[in-house]
Amino acid sequence: MKTVKSFALAAPLALAALAPANAQEFSQELIEKGRYLATASDCVACHTNHSGGKPMAGGLPMASPVGTIMSTNITPSKQFGIGAYTESQFADAVRKGIRGDGANLYPAMPYVSYSNMTDEDIHALYAYFMQGVQPIDEKAPETTLPFPMNIRASMIGWNLLFRPNEMHKDDPAQSAEWNRGKYLAEGAAHCSTCHTPRGVFMQEQKNLNLTGGQVGAWYAPDITNDPVHGIGSWTQEELVTYLKTGKLGNKAQAAGSMAEAVSYSFQHMTDADLNAIATYVRSVPSANAAQAGGATRFDKGAAGNDQSGFRGKGYAEGLAGDHAGAQIFAANCASCHGYNAQGTKDGYYPSLFHNAATAGDNSVNVISAILNGVDRHTEAGHVFMPPFGDQVNAVVQLNNVEVASLSNYLLAQYGNETLKVTPEDVQVIRDGGPSSNLVEMARIGMGAGAAAIVLLLAGIVWLRGRKAKPAEPLEA
Repeated sequence: MKTVKSFALAAPLALAALAPANAQEFSQELIEKGRYLATASDCVACHTNHSGGKPMAGGLPMASPVGTIMSTNITPSKQFGIGAYTESQFADAVRKGIRGDGANLYPAMPYVSYSNMTDEDIHALYAYFMQGVQPIDEKAPETTLPFPMNIRASMIGWNLLFRPNEMHKDDPAQSAEWNRGKYLAEGAAHCSTCHTPRGVFMQEQKNLNLTGGQVGAWYAPDITNDPVHGIGSWTQEELVTYLKTGKLGNKAQAAGSMAEAVSYSFQHMTDADLNAIATYVRSVPSANAAQAGGATRFDKGAAGNDQSGFRGKGYAEGLAGDHAGAQIFAANCASCHGYNAQGTKDGYYPSLFHNAATAGDNSVNVISAILNGVDRHTEAGHVFMPPFGDQVNAVVQLNNVEVASLSNYLLAQYGNETLKVTPEDVQVIRDGGPSSNLVEMARIGMGAGAAAIVLLLAGIVWLRGRKAKPAEPLEA
Protein backbone atom coordinates (compact mmCIF):
# COMPACT_ATOMS: atom_id res chain seq x y z
CA MET A 1 0.00 0.00 0.00
CA LYS A 2 2.89 2.37 0.80
CA THR A 3 4.45 1.78 -2.63
CA VAL A 4 1.17 2.49 -4.42
CA LYS A 5 0.64 5.66 -2.41
CA SER A 6 4.18 6.89 -3.14
CA PHE A 7 3.70 6.24 -6.84
CA ALA A 8 0.40 8.06 -6.77
CA LEU A 9 2.16 11.14 -5.38
CA ALA A 10 5.28 10.90 -7.54
CA ALA A 11 3.62 10.27 -10.88
CA PRO A 12 1.86 13.65 -11.16
CA LEU A 13 5.08 15.46 -10.23
CA ALA A 14 7.02 13.53 -12.86
CA LEU A 15 4.42 14.31 -15.52
CA ALA A 16 4.39 17.99 -14.48
CA ALA A 17 8.15 18.14 -14.92
CA LEU A 18 7.72 17.16 -18.57
CA ALA A 19 4.85 19.55 -19.20
CA PRO A 20 5.36 23.10 -20.48
CA ALA A 21 4.64 25.89 -18.02
CA ASN A 22 1.56 27.18 -19.82
CA ALA A 23 -0.10 23.83 -19.24
CA GLN A 24 0.17 24.29 -15.48
CA GLU A 25 -1.23 26.70 -12.95
CA PHE A 26 0.88 27.41 -9.89
CA SER A 27 -0.39 28.69 -6.57
CA GLN A 28 0.53 32.19 -5.46
CA GLU A 29 2.16 30.68 -2.38
CA LEU A 30 4.46 28.55 -4.54
CA ILE A 31 5.29 31.51 -6.81
CA GLU A 32 6.21 33.63 -3.78
CA LYS A 33 8.43 30.86 -2.45
CA GLY A 34 10.16 30.82 -5.83
CA ARG A 35 10.51 34.59 -5.76
CA TYR A 36 12.30 34.37 -2.41
CA LEU A 37 14.62 31.62 -3.68
CA ALA A 38 15.41 33.64 -6.82
CA THR A 39 16.24 36.60 -4.57
CA ALA A 40 18.46 34.41 -2.38
CA SER A 41 20.12 33.19 -5.58
CA ASP A 42 20.72 36.79 -6.73
CA CYS A 43 19.41 36.03 -10.23
CA VAL A 44 18.46 39.61 -11.05
CA ALA A 45 21.97 40.96 -10.38
CA CYS A 46 23.52 39.05 -13.27
CA HIS A 47 20.56 38.71 -15.62
CA THR A 48 19.77 42.42 -15.75
CA ASN A 49 21.86 45.00 -17.57
CA HIS A 50 22.52 47.67 -14.94
CA SER A 51 22.57 50.40 -17.58
CA GLY A 52 18.83 50.59 -18.09
CA GLY A 53 18.14 46.92 -18.84
CA LYS A 54 14.84 45.21 -18.09
CA PRO A 55 14.66 42.76 -15.16
CA MET A 56 15.87 39.25 -16.01
CA ALA A 57 16.20 40.12 -19.72
CA GLY A 58 19.97 39.54 -19.73
CA GLY A 59 22.57 41.53 -21.59
CA LEU A 60 24.93 42.22 -18.67
CA PRO A 61 28.58 41.89 -19.76
CA MET A 62 30.56 39.95 -17.17
CA ALA A 63 34.35 39.98 -17.27
CA SER A 64 35.98 36.57 -16.93
CA PRO A 65 39.62 35.44 -17.25
CA VAL A 66 38.80 33.92 -20.66
CA GLY A 67 36.72 36.78 -22.07
CA THR A 68 33.45 38.64 -21.62
CA ILE A 69 30.35 36.54 -20.98
CA MET A 70 26.91 38.00 -21.68
CA SER A 71 24.06 37.05 -19.37
CA THR A 72 20.99 35.52 -20.97
CA ASN A 73 17.29 36.36 -21.04
CA ILE A 74 15.63 34.22 -18.36
CA THR A 75 12.16 35.72 -18.58
CA PRO A 76 9.28 33.47 -19.74
CA SER A 77 9.54 34.79 -23.30
CA LYS A 78 9.01 31.77 -25.53
CA GLN A 79 11.14 33.18 -28.33
CA PHE A 80 14.05 34.82 -26.51
CA GLY A 81 13.85 33.50 -22.94
CA ILE A 82 13.00 30.27 -21.15
CA GLY A 83 9.23 30.33 -21.60
CA ALA A 84 9.21 27.12 -23.63
CA TYR A 85 11.26 25.17 -21.08
CA THR A 86 9.69 22.18 -19.37
CA GLU A 87 10.41 21.88 -15.67
CA SER A 88 12.89 19.11 -16.44
CA GLN A 89 14.77 21.37 -18.86
CA PHE A 90 14.69 24.21 -16.33
CA ALA A 91 16.13 21.90 -13.65
CA ASP A 92 18.92 20.82 -16.01
CA ALA A 93 19.78 24.44 -16.76
CA VAL A 94 19.87 25.44 -13.08
CA ARG A 95 21.63 22.38 -11.66
CA LYS A 96 23.61 20.98 -14.61
CA GLY A 97 24.31 23.99 -16.80
CA ILE A 98 22.52 22.52 -19.83
CA ARG A 99 20.22 24.77 -21.84
CA GLY A 100 16.85 23.73 -23.21
CA ASP A 101 18.41 23.19 -26.65
CA GLY A 102 21.02 20.86 -25.15
CA ALA A 103 23.93 23.31 -25.36
CA ASN A 104 26.14 23.88 -22.35
CA LEU A 105 26.18 27.03 -20.25
CA TYR A 106 29.44 28.52 -19.04
CA PRO A 107 30.02 28.25 -15.27
CA ALA A 108 29.74 32.03 -14.92
CA MET A 109 26.19 30.84 -14.27
CA PRO A 110 26.81 29.24 -10.85
CA TYR A 111 25.13 25.91 -11.57
CA VAL A 112 28.04 24.27 -9.75
CA SER A 113 26.55 25.74 -6.56
CA TYR A 114 22.91 25.44 -7.58
CA SER A 115 23.43 21.71 -8.14
CA ASN A 116 22.71 21.17 -4.42
CA MET A 117 19.16 22.60 -4.63
CA THR A 118 16.29 20.29 -3.80
CA ASP A 119 13.57 19.23 -6.23
CA GLU A 120 11.03 21.16 -4.14
CA ASP A 121 12.99 24.40 -4.44
CA ILE A 122 13.58 23.90 -8.17
CA HIS A 123 9.82 23.41 -8.57
CA ALA A 124 9.16 26.68 -6.75
CA LEU A 125 11.76 28.52 -8.84
CA TYR A 126 10.17 27.18 -12.01
CA ALA A 127 6.76 28.39 -10.90
CA TYR A 128 8.13 31.86 -10.21
CA PHE A 129 10.04 32.24 -13.46
CA MET A 130 7.14 30.99 -15.55
CA GLN A 131 4.31 32.88 -13.86
CA GLY A 132 5.89 35.50 -11.59
CA VAL A 133 8.31 37.19 -14.03
CA GLN A 134 7.28 39.59 -16.78
CA PRO A 135 8.20 38.12 -20.20
CA ILE A 136 10.56 40.34 -22.21
CA ASP A 137 10.62 39.58 -25.92
CA GLU A 138 14.12 40.89 -26.52
CA LYS A 139 17.16 38.90 -27.56
CA ALA A 140 20.15 39.24 -25.28
CA PRO A 141 23.56 39.71 -26.97
CA GLU A 142 25.42 36.48 -27.65
CA THR A 143 28.57 35.50 -25.80
CA THR A 144 31.56 35.46 -28.15
CA LEU A 145 34.60 33.94 -26.48
CA PRO A 146 37.88 33.29 -28.31
CA PHE A 147 38.54 29.86 -29.85
CA PRO A 148 38.31 27.21 -28.46
CA MET A 149 36.28 28.58 -25.52
CA ASN A 150 33.52 29.41 -28.00
CA ILE A 151 32.93 25.67 -28.43
CA ARG A 152 30.32 25.06 -25.74
CA ALA A 153 30.70 21.29 -26.07
CA SER A 154 34.07 21.67 -24.37
CA MET A 155 32.11 22.17 -21.13
CA ILE A 156 31.02 18.51 -21.25
CA GLY A 157 34.48 17.39 -20.13
CA TRP A 158 34.73 20.23 -17.61
CA ASN A 159 31.42 19.21 -16.06
CA LEU A 160 32.49 15.58 -15.81
CA LEU A 161 35.54 16.68 -13.85
CA PHE A 162 34.23 19.50 -11.70
CA ARG A 163 30.43 19.65 -11.48
CA PRO A 164 28.86 18.13 -8.36
CA ASN A 165 25.83 15.92 -8.96
CA GLU A 166 24.37 15.54 -5.49
CA MET A 167 21.62 17.51 -3.82
CA HIS A 168 22.11 18.84 -0.33
CA LYS A 169 21.87 16.39 2.55
CA ASP A 170 21.66 17.50 6.16
CA ASP A 171 24.51 16.60 8.46
CA PRO A 172 22.86 14.91 11.46
CA ALA A 173 25.77 15.96 13.66
CA GLN A 174 24.99 19.65 13.07
CA SER A 175 22.09 21.88 14.10
CA ALA A 176 19.14 22.66 11.87
CA GLU A 177 20.35 26.27 11.62
CA TRP A 178 23.83 25.17 10.51
CA ASN A 179 22.39 22.82 7.88
CA ARG A 180 20.09 25.54 6.56
CA GLY A 181 23.05 27.91 6.44
CA LYS A 182 25.19 25.45 4.51
CA TYR A 183 22.36 24.78 2.05
CA LEU A 184 22.01 28.50 1.36
CA ALA A 185 25.67 29.53 1.48
CA GLU A 186 26.94 26.68 -0.69
CA GLY A 187 23.84 26.67 -2.89
CA ALA A 188 21.52 29.57 -3.64
CA ALA A 189 23.79 32.30 -2.24
CA HIS A 190 26.77 30.64 -4.03
CA CYS A 191 29.36 32.18 -1.68
CA SER A 192 32.12 29.88 -2.90
CA THR A 193 31.69 31.06 -6.50
CA CYS A 194 33.47 34.28 -5.57
CA HIS A 195 35.25 33.55 -2.30
CA THR A 196 37.03 30.33 -3.35
CA PRO A 197 40.21 30.46 -5.48
CA ARG A 198 40.17 28.88 -8.93
CA GLY A 199 42.49 26.27 -10.34
CA VAL A 200 44.21 26.17 -13.72
CA PHE A 201 40.98 25.03 -15.40
CA MET A 202 38.94 27.72 -13.62
CA GLN A 203 37.44 25.16 -11.24
CA GLU A 204 36.80 25.96 -7.59
CA GLN A 205 39.57 24.62 -5.38
CA LYS A 206 37.30 23.19 -2.70
CA ASN A 207 40.24 22.31 -0.45
CA LEU A 208 40.64 26.09 -0.14
CA ASN A 209 36.94 26.77 0.32
CA LEU A 210 36.10 30.43 1.07
CA THR A 211 39.76 31.46 1.44
CA GLY A 212 39.44 34.23 -1.14
CA GLY A 213 39.35 34.55 -4.92
CA GLN A 214 39.64 36.99 -7.80
CA VAL A 215 36.30 38.10 -9.28
CA GLY A 216 36.95 40.19 -12.35
CA ALA A 217 38.27 43.56 -11.20
CA TRP A 218 37.64 42.81 -7.50
CA TYR A 219 38.97 40.39 -4.91
CA ALA A 220 36.54 38.46 -2.72
CA PRO A 221 38.48 38.07 0.57
CA ASP A 222 38.96 35.14 2.91
CA ILE A 223 35.74 34.58 4.90
CA THR A 224 36.80 31.49 6.85
CA ASN A 225 37.06 31.50 10.62
CA ASP A 226 40.77 32.37 10.46
CA PRO A 227 41.05 35.19 13.05
CA VAL A 228 43.74 37.05 11.09
CA HIS A 229 43.20 36.46 7.37
CA GLY A 230 39.49 35.59 7.55
CA ILE A 231 36.56 36.89 9.60
CA GLY A 232 37.15 34.82 12.71
CA SER A 233 37.23 38.02 14.75
CA TRP A 234 33.66 38.91 13.72
CA THR A 235 30.69 38.12 15.92
CA GLN A 236 27.50 36.52 14.65
CA GLU A 237 25.71 39.85 14.91
CA GLU A 238 28.44 41.68 12.99
CA LEU A 239 28.31 39.25 10.07
CA VAL A 240 24.51 39.43 9.89
CA THR A 241 24.71 43.24 9.97
CA TYR A 242 27.24 43.22 7.14
CA LEU A 243 25.10 40.92 4.99
CA LYS A 244 22.05 43.10 5.56
CA THR A 245 23.64 46.53 5.15
CA GLY A 246 26.91 46.03 3.30
CA LYS A 247 28.94 47.87 5.90
CA LEU A 248 30.51 47.29 9.26
CA GLY A 249 32.04 50.34 10.92
CA ASN A 250 35.85 50.31 11.08
CA LYS A 251 35.94 46.95 9.37
CA ALA A 252 34.54 46.55 5.89
CA GLN A 253 32.25 47.91 3.17
CA ALA A 254 30.71 45.93 0.34
CA ALA A 255 31.69 46.93 -3.18
CA GLY A 256 31.66 45.29 -6.59
CA SER A 257 29.86 41.95 -6.74
CA MET A 258 29.35 41.93 -2.97
CA ALA A 259 27.57 45.29 -3.14
CA GLU A 260 25.26 43.76 -5.74
CA ALA A 261 24.68 40.72 -3.52
CA VAL A 262 23.72 42.97 -0.61
CA SER A 263 21.58 45.25 -2.77
CA TYR A 264 19.66 42.59 -4.67
CA SER A 265 19.80 39.56 -2.39
CA PHE A 266 20.97 39.48 1.23
CA GLN A 267 19.12 42.54 2.52
CA HIS A 268 15.84 40.99 1.34
CA MET A 269 16.36 37.67 3.12
CA THR A 270 14.86 36.82 6.48
CA ASP A 271 16.82 37.32 9.68
CA ALA A 272 16.54 33.59 10.30
CA ASP A 273 18.24 32.77 6.99
CA LEU A 274 20.93 35.44 7.44
CA ASN A 275 21.70 34.02 10.87
CA ALA A 276 21.81 30.52 9.40
CA ILE A 277 24.31 31.64 6.74
CA ALA A 278 26.39 33.41 9.37
CA THR A 279 26.37 30.32 11.59
CA TYR A 280 27.65 28.13 8.76
CA VAL A 281 30.22 30.56 7.33
CA ARG A 282 31.69 31.26 10.78
CA SER A 283 32.26 27.51 11.15
CA VAL A 284 34.26 27.05 7.95
CA PRO A 285 37.88 26.38 8.93
CA SER A 286 40.87 28.08 7.40
CA ALA A 287 43.02 26.17 4.94
CA ASN A 288 46.05 27.26 6.96
CA ALA A 289 47.06 24.45 9.30
CA ALA A 290 48.67 26.95 11.67
CA GLN A 291 46.79 30.21 11.96
CA ALA A 292 49.12 33.15 12.24
CA GLY A 293 48.82 35.69 15.01
CA GLY A 294 49.00 39.44 14.76
CA ALA A 295 46.75 42.27 13.65
CA THR A 296 43.80 41.50 11.42
CA ARG A 297 43.12 43.44 8.23
CA PHE A 298 40.46 45.31 10.22
CA ASP A 299 42.94 46.77 12.72
CA LYS A 300 45.75 48.20 10.60
CA GLY A 301 46.58 51.82 9.91
CA ALA A 302 45.98 55.07 11.77
CA ALA A 303 44.69 58.59 11.19
CA GLY A 304 47.06 61.08 9.64
CA ASN A 305 48.03 62.93 6.48
CA ASP A 306 51.03 64.05 4.51
CA GLN A 307 49.91 67.54 3.58
CA SER A 308 53.10 69.14 4.83
CA GLY A 309 54.96 67.48 1.98
CA PHE A 310 53.23 69.52 -0.70
CA ARG A 311 51.76 72.52 1.16
CA GLY A 312 52.31 75.76 -0.74
CA LYS A 313 52.68 74.04 -4.10
CA GLY A 314 50.26 74.03 -7.00
CA TYR A 315 48.46 70.83 -7.97
CA ALA A 316 50.62 70.06 -10.99
CA GLU A 317 53.80 70.90 -9.05
CA GLY A 318 52.72 68.61 -6.23
CA LEU A 319 52.19 65.72 -8.62
CA ALA A 320 55.77 66.02 -9.81
CA GLY A 321 57.21 65.44 -6.34
CA ASP A 322 57.52 62.57 -3.89
CA HIS A 323 54.15 63.33 -2.34
CA ALA A 324 51.98 62.88 -5.43
CA GLY A 325 49.74 60.34 -3.73
CA ALA A 326 49.05 62.66 -0.81
CA GLN A 327 48.34 65.52 -3.22
CA ILE A 328 45.84 63.41 -5.19
CA PHE A 329 44.19 62.30 -1.94
CA ALA A 330 43.83 65.86 -0.66
CA ALA A 331 42.39 67.04 -3.97
CA ASN A 332 39.98 64.19 -4.67
CA CYS A 333 39.34 62.09 -1.55
CA ALA A 334 39.69 64.18 1.60
CA SER A 335 36.46 66.13 1.06
CA CYS A 336 34.50 62.90 1.70
CA HIS A 337 36.83 60.68 3.72
CA GLY A 338 38.28 63.46 5.87
CA TYR A 339 41.69 65.15 5.89
CA ASN A 340 42.99 62.37 8.17
CA ALA A 341 41.02 59.67 6.28
CA GLN A 342 38.85 59.30 9.40
CA GLY A 343 35.57 59.15 7.51
CA THR A 344 32.31 60.70 8.72
CA LYS A 345 30.73 60.12 12.12
CA ASP A 346 27.69 58.39 10.63
CA GLY A 347 29.94 56.00 8.70
CA TYR A 348 28.47 56.92 5.31
CA TYR A 349 31.98 57.78 4.16
CA PRO A 350 34.15 55.13 5.81
CA SER A 351 37.46 55.54 7.52
CA LEU A 352 40.32 54.40 5.28
CA PHE A 353 42.26 52.93 8.20
CA HIS A 354 40.90 49.92 10.09
CA ASN A 355 39.50 49.08 6.68
CA ALA A 356 39.67 45.70 4.96
CA ALA A 357 40.19 47.28 1.53
CA THR A 358 43.40 49.13 2.43
CA ALA A 359 44.80 46.47 4.76
CA GLY A 360 44.11 43.27 2.84
CA ASP A 361 46.67 40.79 1.57
CA ASN A 362 46.61 42.36 -1.90
CA SER A 363 45.96 45.78 -3.43
CA VAL A 364 43.20 44.76 -5.85
CA ASN A 365 40.26 46.31 -4.00
CA VAL A 366 42.06 49.60 -3.36
CA ILE A 367 42.75 49.96 -7.08
CA SER A 368 39.28 48.81 -8.09
CA ALA A 369 37.49 51.11 -5.65
CA ILE A 370 39.38 54.08 -7.11
CA LEU A 371 38.73 53.05 -10.71
CA ASN A 372 35.18 51.70 -10.42
CA GLY A 373 33.77 53.42 -7.34
CA VAL A 374 31.14 51.94 -5.04
CA ASP A 375 27.41 51.68 -5.73
CA ARG A 376 25.19 50.01 -3.12
CA HIS A 377 21.45 50.31 -2.47
CA THR A 378 19.95 49.28 0.87
CA GLU A 379 16.99 50.27 3.01
CA ALA A 380 19.31 52.75 4.72
CA GLY A 381 19.83 54.58 1.44
CA HIS A 382 22.10 54.79 -1.59
CA VAL A 383 25.82 54.50 -0.88
CA PHE A 384 27.84 55.92 -3.75
CA MET A 385 31.48 56.66 -4.42
CA PRO A 386 32.18 58.03 -7.91
CA PRO A 387 34.53 56.11 -10.20
CA PHE A 388 37.80 57.83 -11.03
CA GLY A 389 38.66 55.51 -13.91
CA ASP A 390 35.47 55.62 -15.96
CA GLN A 391 36.36 57.30 -19.25
CA VAL A 392 32.74 58.38 -19.79
CA ASN A 393 31.17 59.09 -16.40
CA ALA A 394 34.10 60.06 -14.16
CA VAL A 395 33.97 63.64 -12.90
CA VAL A 396 37.74 63.44 -12.41
CA GLN A 397 39.60 60.85 -14.44
CA LEU A 398 42.88 59.59 -13.04
CA ASN A 399 45.44 57.91 -15.27
CA ASN A 400 47.33 54.76 -14.32
CA VAL A 401 50.30 56.61 -12.83
CA GLU A 402 48.00 58.75 -10.68
CA VAL A 403 45.96 55.77 -9.50
CA ALA A 404 49.16 53.91 -8.61
CA SER A 405 50.45 56.94 -6.67
CA LEU A 406 47.18 57.33 -4.78
CA SER A 407 46.99 53.58 -4.06
CA ASN A 408 50.52 53.50 -2.68
CA TYR A 409 49.78 56.50 -0.45
CA LEU A 410 46.61 54.87 0.94
CA LEU A 411 48.38 51.57 1.56
CA ALA A 412 51.44 53.11 3.20
CA GLN A 413 49.53 55.64 5.31
CA TYR A 414 46.40 53.71 6.26
CA GLY A 415 46.76 50.00 5.51
CA ASN A 416 49.17 47.33 4.36
CA GLU A 417 52.41 49.23 3.85
CA THR A 418 54.19 46.16 2.45
CA LEU A 419 52.15 46.33 -0.78
CA LYS A 420 53.29 48.34 -3.79
CA VAL A 421 51.21 49.24 -6.85
CA THR A 422 52.58 49.89 -10.34
CA PRO A 423 50.82 51.52 -13.30
CA GLU A 424 50.84 48.08 -14.92
CA ASP A 425 48.88 46.69 -11.96
CA VAL A 426 46.32 49.43 -12.45
CA GLN A 427 45.93 48.59 -16.14
CA VAL A 428 45.17 44.96 -15.30
CA ILE A 429 42.28 46.04 -13.08
CA ARG A 430 41.17 48.68 -15.58
CA ASP A 431 40.93 45.86 -18.17
CA GLY A 432 38.62 43.88 -15.89
CA GLY A 433 41.07 41.80 -13.89
CA PRO A 434 43.76 39.20 -14.53
CA SER A 435 43.40 37.06 -17.64
CA SER A 436 43.95 33.33 -17.80
CA ASN A 437 46.31 31.37 -20.03
CA LEU A 438 43.62 28.70 -20.33
CA VAL A 439 42.81 29.78 -23.90
CA GLU A 440 46.44 29.41 -24.98
CA MET A 441 46.72 26.09 -23.12
CA ALA A 442 43.59 24.79 -24.83
CA ARG A 443 44.87 25.86 -28.24
CA ILE A 444 48.23 24.20 -27.63
CA GLY A 445 46.49 21.08 -26.35
CA MET A 446 44.20 20.92 -29.36
CA GLY A 447 47.15 21.50 -31.68
CA ALA A 448 49.16 18.76 -30.01
CA GLY A 449 46.13 16.44 -30.14
CA ALA A 450 45.60 17.16 -33.83
CA ALA A 451 49.29 16.54 -34.54
CA ALA A 452 49.15 13.26 -32.64
CA ILE A 453 46.10 12.15 -34.64
CA VAL A 454 47.83 13.04 -37.93
CA LEU A 455 50.93 11.08 -36.90
CA LEU A 456 48.76 8.14 -35.85
CA LEU A 457 46.89 8.11 -39.15
CA ALA A 458 50.17 8.42 -41.08
CA GLY A 459 51.56 5.47 -39.12
CA ILE A 460 48.49 3.37 -39.89
CA VAL A 461 48.76 4.18 -43.60
CA TRP A 462 52.47 3.32 -43.58
CA LEU A 463 51.90 -0.03 -41.85
CA ARG A 464 49.11 -0.96 -44.24
CA GLY A 465 51.37 -0.04 -47.17
CA ARG A 466 54.11 -2.36 -45.90
CA LYS A 467 51.67 -5.24 -45.49
CA ALA A 468 50.29 -4.72 -49.01
CA LYS A 469 53.77 -4.66 -50.68
CA PRO A 470 54.57 -8.08 -52.40
CA ALA A 471 57.62 -9.97 -51.13
CA GLU A 472 60.76 -9.79 -53.35
CA PRO A 473 62.09 -13.17 -54.71
CA LEU A 474 65.24 -14.61 -53.15
CA GLU A 475 68.39 -14.59 -55.30
CA ALA A 476 69.56 -17.95 -56.68
